[in-house]
Amino acid sequence: MLLKDGDVVLFQGDSVTDAGRDRENPDDLGFGYPNIIASMFYALHPELNVKFLNRGISGNRVRDLKERWQNDCIDLKPTVVSILIGINDTWRNYDNSDYTSPEKFEEDYRYILEKTRKNLDAKIIIMEPFVLPVPEDRKEWRVDLDPKIHVVRNLSREFEAYFIPLDGIMAKYSTAKDPAFWASDGVHPTNAGHAIIAKEWLNLIKAF
Repeated sequence: MLLKDGDVVLFQGDSVTDAGRDRENPDDLGFGYPNIIASMFYALHPELNVKFLNRGISGNRVRDLKERWQNDCIDLKPTVVSILIGINDTWRNYDNSDYTSPEKFEEDYRYILEKTRKNLDAKIIIMEPFVLPVPEDRKEWRVDLDPKIHVVRNLSREFEAYFIPLDGIMAKYSTAKDPAFWASDGVHPTNAGHAIIAKEWLNLIKAF
């Protein structure tokens, strides 16, 4: 298994990771997949002392992670870093005409990965960003998001990170139930959507 006694797991990202956490309480995990993962892990492995931290911030883009990576990652000294970022880099293009090129996205994402490798002896788990086709205009987002997903996949391979192909996974589940069942606005998971992410994350750590 990927986790061992004494590990410190850090979840990083945007609102999908933030999930309403109390930022005044550094130990609060919010109501989303980080909380589900921690709760299930403790139930399955009560013999292990593993600390889970959530530093996701709603609205963040990869450039925001870059700016706060020292304080909100390196200084916390995690032994496992789990990252889910990218959908806001696409969203701001459509709601605010604030475009992030794939090249700039890669530059900033590479920065946080290089800084992590240089300063920490940590395992890295990368989840690709996703969007589901609800409402209808989300279908247009694929033009912007797909190149960024390819960037994330390539960086995962280059940095030998553990990888969860979340966009494909969410699309697969959306063939069984309406996409809105998993993410009512195509971006923010419902409880069931968060459970998918948690399940895939726990399956990954169990496989190694």
